Order: sequence, then C-alpha cells, then structure tokens
Amino acid sequence: MLPPLTADDRERYSRHLLIPGVGEEGQRKLKASSVLLIGTGGLGCPAALYLAAAGVGRIGLVDPDTVDRSNLQRQILHGESWVGKPKLESAAARLRELSPHVHLDLYPEMFTPDNAEAIARPYDVIVDGTDNFPTRFLSNDVSFFLKKPNVYGSIFRFDGQMTVFAPHLGGPCYRCMLPELPADGAVPSCNEAGVLGVLPGIIGSLQAMEAIKLLLGIGEVPLGKLTCYDALCSSFRTLTLRCDPACKLCGDHPSIDSIRNPETLASTSCSMNPELPAISAEELKRRLDSGFEGILVDVREPDEYAAASIPGSCLIPLGSFDDSINELPRDREILIHCKSGRRSARAVQSLLDAGFSNVLNVTGGIDAWQKLP
Repeated sequence: MLPPLTADDRERYSRHLLIPGVGEEGQRKLKASSVLLIGTGGLGCPAALYLAAAGVGRIGLVDPDTVDRSNLQRQILHGESWVGKPKLESAAARLRELSPHVHLDLYPEMFTPDNAEAIARPYDVIVDGTDNFPTRFLSNDVSFFLKKPNVYGSIFRFDGQMTVFAPHLGGPCYRCMLPELPADGAVPSCNEAGVLGVLPGIIGSLQAMEAIKLLLGIGEVPLGKLTCYDALCSSFRTLTLRCDPACKLCGDHPSIDSIRNPETLASTSCSMNPELPAISAEELKRRLDSGFEGILVDVREPDEYAAASIPGSCLIPLGSFDDSINELPRDREILIHCKSGRRSARAVQSLLDAGFSNVLNVTGGIDAWQKLP
C-alpha cells in the first residue's frame, strides 16, 4: 500500500499534483520509492538534489571522500564550510534542509565487489555518478544481477552522456557499449582533463529525470539510446546502443556469473604499479637545481602543458608516446611526469618494455611539483 500524503506533502508537491501522469498517486509512488546514488560528486550532487526535492522517500548515498576546495566549482551539494569534512555529512545536511522528511542511508565507504550487492539490494533504481571505469563496471554488473535499472552518466570537459542500462527491461548493459576495461591512464579523468562546472549539473539532472520516470512508470525509458550533449555546440544528439549478442554479461553465451570479475576487481588495483622505478617531486627539484643532464618528458595534453609546465620539460602526449619511443636516447636518464603520475606510469612501462633501463616516473606529477615550497 502506498503511503498517504500529509498536508505538508500536498503543499510542497502541489505543482506535481497538477500534472497528469503524476498527481496524487504518482507522488505517493515517489514517497514509497528508493534510489541509490553511487557518488556525491559532480553528477551525484544535482541528481540527489532533484530526487530529494521531487519527494523520493529514501535515498542512499555512497561516497568515502572528503570535500576538497576544487570540488566546489561543480559539486553543488557542498560549500566552503565543508572543505576537509566528509562529503556524505555535507550532502546529508543540504538534502535534509531541502527535504526534511527524506530518509537518507549513508555509506561512507568505497563501492566494491565485497559490499555492492548488500548496499544496492534495497533500492528500486541505481544512479551511477562514478568517475572511474572499474566502479562503472561494478555498478552495471550489480544492477544486472539484481535486475535494477542503472541510470548512467558521464562527463568530460564540455561533453556529457546519459542513458539507462537495463537488460531485464529489454535494453543493453554498459558492457554492450564498452566491452573491455580501458588501460589504466588511457582516458584522462576529470581531475586530469578538467570539466566545465555547469556540465555535470545538466547530465546529473537528466539522470534524476530518468530515475523519476522509472519510479513513476511514465514516459519512454531510453533503453538503447545514448543521449550525448555538446555544450560548445549547444546540441543534443541520440546514438543507438544495441544489445551485444557476444556480451560477456548479458549476451547469448555469458561468461560472467558474478560481480567479482577482472573489470570490477580492478577497482582495488587501479593505482600505479608500486614496482615501477620512481622519483619524488622533491628529488626531481633537487636534480634539476643541480644541473640535470637527462631528459624530462611531460606526457600530458598540449592544453595542459600550455597552462602549466615544469621548466626544462619536453612535451610528448601519451597518445603519441609509443610512436616516439625510438626517438628517445637510450644513453641518457629519462624522467617522465604527467598531472598525477598515472599516465606517466604507462609511459614508463612502455619504455621498460622497449628495453630502456634508466627511466623514472615522477610520483604525484605536476600536482606534487606545484605544491613544493
């Protein structure tokens, strides 16, 4: 039985009650519904705000991080007074101010194969606001096995994407679109490539809209339709996604029978290989100040290099690095850096695989360099 609406509910959601397809019954459905948001970052913030404002009765939030000042440009649940404090506490305070009657479940932990099913099981819809591939695979896989709609979103600089993955409703899954986990560092994160602050507000709001449609049972669910937004061109377009008969998860002959698989387990091992030869930013500075005679290579993108660079470095973007290996001298020391150390780790590994021996990765990249006194 659906819960009744209180007098406060009728006042608060009066504009919803006027809408055919929502009305009192729809508002009661929202009050009885539940949504899990994985991440309270750029996508999760606007999605959580609109879901709470719409009257969704129970919202789960998963996020182990604390608020960083660099988050405030786009993560609109958080404010200056919350810098350094847990994101979940900041998010809960804002959501309860917006909608005092919302029931919040807070999970201040990583979403991993060990806890994903237990966390996701009680919710009607899963909204994926993650920013890394292993957790997206995990979000997809747990949604598949629990038969929950997965509202997917992603952002990059000026571009965003959104769709609903739900094989149990007849649509494809995330693995139909991306069958394999990209190599670590192959695709820069928002921390590395940047993102316009308004963009996640647009995509996260679209995710909230699709979650609400699913909960109400109205409209057309975009199964097999990937909405792509280009902010610079002010344009939306739709790409068709098809169910892949060869998909390892939802295809005709699936080989994945658990959320514990190579793609999802990568979420605990996606950092740099600790066995790679490395040098700290502090040691790099000492070497440069004392007359370094080797080569310092920056593998970031040209626009990143133009914005900030380490004096004496030369630019070889990671995308063209393998083609440039033979141009690098084997008789000189080569130090490689990027923004945080992940892309440069890939370049170091490529040189080691090619037979280079005197190669070091700059731990922490230019981020660590810029923090030096």
